[in-house]
Amino acid sequence: MESHAPIVGRLAPSPTGAQHVGNARTYLIAWLSARSRGGSVGLRIEDIDSPRIKPGAAAGAIDDLHWLGLDWDGVPLVQTERLSFYEAALVQLQARDLVYPCTCTRTDVERAASAPHPEHEGPIYPGTCAHRRAVDARDLPPGSFAWRMRVGSETIVFEDGFHGPLAMNLHEIGGDFVVWKSAGTPAYQLAVVVDDAAQQVSEVVRGDDLLPSTPRQLLLYRELGLMPPRFVHVPLVIGPDGKRLAKRHGDTRLQALRAAGVSAQALLGLLAWSCGWLDSIRPITLNELRLGFDLATIPRQPFTLTPEVLAEMGYHSP
Repeated sequence: MESHAPIVGRLAPSPTGAQHVGNARTYLIAWLSARSRGGSVGLRIEDIDSPRIKPGAAAGAIDDLHWLGLDWDGVPLVQTERLSFYEAALVQLQARDLVYPCTCTRTDVERAASAPHPEHEGPIYPGTCAHRRAVDARDLPPGSFAWRMRVGSETIVFEDGFHGPLAMNLHEIGGDFVVWKSAGTPAYQLAVVVDDAAQQVSEVVRGDDLLPSTPRQLLLYRELGLMPPRFVHVPLVIGPDGKRLAKRHGDTRLQALRAAGVSAQALLGLLAWSCGWLDSIRPITLNELRLGFDLATIPRQPFTLTPEVLAEMGYHSP
């Protein structure tokens, strides 16, 4: 039976740097997916990764979204204003001994890893501290440990809105994972689950580099008694060398495009072309895109952004 529950999407920029063309493509797909079906869109500033946060980046991200015309409903949620909610979720997990204090450093885990691992996934945690129980934290100095979620060897099965049915083994993608850092702040996995539930998000559209995060988050949804959203993981934008967009690929920041006189409609046209919604790169409005949105036309492979493609839009990176 088809669900007629309201669709709630979200935009969740992280102010660890300026937003670029790759971010804009994912935001556009997320926004169109919700708006084309009459849904709402929430905004969240994911600013808990304090060592990497850049001053002014949050305001810059909001400016970029305004420039693109990607609006949102309600008041933006800011993670650094919500620590008490994350703490409450951690207490729930502690009460059931689903998490344990871990004194291992990143270097410790790397050294103990017995098998090679994809760079974006990290090594499999060897279980060094898994013998501990939550109450053992009382005997450890404050700030000397993180909290890890026990995962066992369970395989999580889920339906991705872009990739279809998927099955991932929690041990094979990293094992017990950190939900609370030794610095006293929540890890990404816990924070986004608590926030998406609070914003009643029903659809999460994000880059497919985050696919390995999904089984972990689905486990947290289940153990916290929360309703998970539908996940849609779309391919990234990469440079000519096949790697994620970076400074070496030229200046692809949205603020640089604006400063060079590129219109939002011109960038929307490039992004629409990259998603298979246009036959050529030409300016287009959000309203036109909303009427013709189709997730199925997006190519399965990453989109390669070249200087030639940017030039077709009228932008020449310095």
